[in-house]
Amino acid sequence: MNNYNDSPHEECGIFGISLAKKQAAAGIVYHGLYALQHRGQESCGIIVNHSGLFTAKKDLGLVSEVFTPEVLSSMPEGRMAVGHVRYATTGAARRANCQPLEVNHLKGRLALAHNGNLSNAAELRRELELSGAIFHTTSDTETIAYLITRERLRQPSIEEAVEQTMYRIEGAYSLVLMSAQKLIAVRDPHGFRPLCYGTLSSGEGFVVASESCALDAVGARFVRDLLPGEMLVFTRDRVESRQLHCGRCPRTSCSFEYIYFARPDSVLDGRSVHEARKEAGRLLWKRCPAEADLCIGAPDSGLDAALGYSEASGISYEIGLVKNKYIGRTFIAPGQENRIDQVRIKLNPVRSVVEGKRIVLVDDSIVRGTTSRRLIRILKEAGAKEIHMRISSPPFRGPCFYGTDIDSKEHLIATGRNLEEMAAYIGADSLGFLVPEDLRVMAGTGCLCDACFTEYYPTAVPEDAGKSRFELPLQDPELPPQEKETL
Repeated sequence: MNNYNDSPHEECGIFGISLAKKQAAAGIVYHGLYALQHRGQESCGIIVNHSGLFTAKKDLGLVSEVFTPEVLSSMPEGRMAVGHVRYATTGAARRANCQPLEVNHLKGRLALAHNGNLSNAAELRRELELSGAIFHTTSDTETIAYLITRERLRQPSIEEAVEQTMYRIEGAYSLVLMSAQKLIAVRDPHGFRPLCYGTLSSGEGFVVASESCALDAVGARFVRDLLPGEMLVFTRDRVESRQLHCGRCPRTSCSFEYIYFARPDSVLDGRSVHEARKEAGRLLWKRCPAEADLCIGAPDSGLDAALGYSEASGISYEIGLVKNKYIGRTFIAPGQENRIDQVRIKLNPVRSVVEGKRIVLVDDSIVRGTTSRRLIRILKEAGAKEIHMRISSPPFRGPCFYGTDIDSKEHLIATGRNLEEMAAYIGADSLGFLVPEDLRVMAGTGCLCDACFTEYYPTAVPEDAGKSRFELPLQDPELPPQEKETL
């Protein structure tokens, strides 16, 4: 499934470092964010802590566009820093919503980077506004920041303020927070969004990131994933684990992280993403076999599952579609959308491979079906004899309220259509999906959220849950408690 109009979009990515001594922290965060760029391409930001003073740079654009060599060299050295890449699931794509969010309050400074969506954000925001709070953004992150700073007035430490805030907020939140003295990482009690930490070489410090691929990018050694509900507090040479909220909610990690969001070279909660996607392809063959001459994947997220389908079926795996990797986000101007086929510009079939062949085309998901229909059309125009489409996830049945940009129910291809009707709509000779039970085999765990496929939501959701999220009022290895590790 590709980043065109008809697709769920990437998550946000968060990154933080706590160093033993001052150095060019912004450069380390830059490389970490670069590795997480797949999780969000709308905006990015870095805040460096220089002896308790915060220096921030945030803007719309890719990491390489915003953080030029001149910008990076102008940022001060520091012992801590946090960074963020954003795709807007709540809050419009504008500079005010760029993260990390910086707050100056009575007890000091706070920088906050957030991945996920709160399912009770509208309720909390109304409560805060009625008590006098003035919001400058439309994102859930500012709601979290308000609650933390209010709790900070009553609690003796920033970590205790965060712990108390966690009783109020519901839904998905992986957080990296930075105060003048501490770096804090938090994963929500359900564990919806991934978060892990590692150590830099030679005892230089600690790194926190949404995915392990970002640790690899900065030369950090992966230590472990945070437990659902866990908080890690980093100081110069120590990390303290606080597990007050661990076990408070059933674990329900997002199944779509394994299906699409995470990079294939990442490891989530002990499971290789690449291996999970290959397993999805093998399960697809068992559930939806097809007679075909070759198997191809839709770049990039369908490639691993296509390889698994090929291995299980014995059908030859080929590169049948080539992706133009140099198309920028703004290559297509809004006025051109009706005149130029975006799929054809970004993907091109290899005619010598597909011509005259019966093809199994593997992709990770279908939302409305418009992209799949165009993709099948260009393959048939290139001479493909048959297209048997196989999807390495179940059909979408409902919207997501935890950070996945799934459209409203009425726009989903599966709404009001059976399998044959969906296949006819996209022009496929046959169509097959996984079922929710397959996702647990794929991920190697039964502790998954599959709400967008089953409409069973692990937390309370707004009363108008069937509406598009963009129409809602607010939207524009187990470790012992109190673990301490020394570098």
